[in-house]
Amino acid sequence: MNKRNFFKLTGAFAMMAVVAFAKNPMVGGKEMFPTKNIVENAVNSADHTTLVAAVKAAGLVDTLSSAGPFTVFAPVNSAFEKLPMGTVDTLLKPENKDTLVKILTYHVVAGKVSSADLKKQIKMGGGKAMLKTVAGGTLTAMMDGTSIVLKDEKGGMSKITQANVFQSNGVIHVVDTVVMPN
Repeated sequence: MNKRNFFKLTGAFAMMAVVAFAKNPMVGGKEMFPTKNIVENAVNSADHTTLVAAVKAAGLVDTLSSAGPFTVFAPVNSAFEKLPMGTVDTLLKPENKDTLVKILTYHVVAGKVSSADLKKQIKMGGGKAMLKTVAGGTLTAMMDGTSIVLKDEKGGMSKITQANVFQSNGVIHVVDTVVMPN
């Protein structure tokens, strides 16, 4: 191989590496774009169809599409399936909108808090970080090995399974369990 072909090949590999590292994160089988807002990205995730339906039923689409910034701990569909049978259907009824809003906004923290920020807050807090939610409640973030876990006000635990899905108006951290306020 001559030098010219070698440099072409090297350049091609370098370009592929840049593309591979620049790729946006995948959530629910779909690419999440940092130029889109939380709602625009969430509606494309096959893993968040229940969350999206709940956000729509609660009337929170405009709020979560606004400038923010917000940090959303986004439960996957299987997280909602862990709730007692019939809970989701009951919460989606118009007469339960206030309860649904409280639960959903309990998953939201004002500001853009990355996993590195959370880990720093946990370390500075002696192993715990108290996060004030938009609902007015508190989530406690802790480390479990290398994973960040959230403890809700009822003692329930949720693990961040995918962190730092950055959006134009904040960040999503995918969680495996619905957290519940008091």
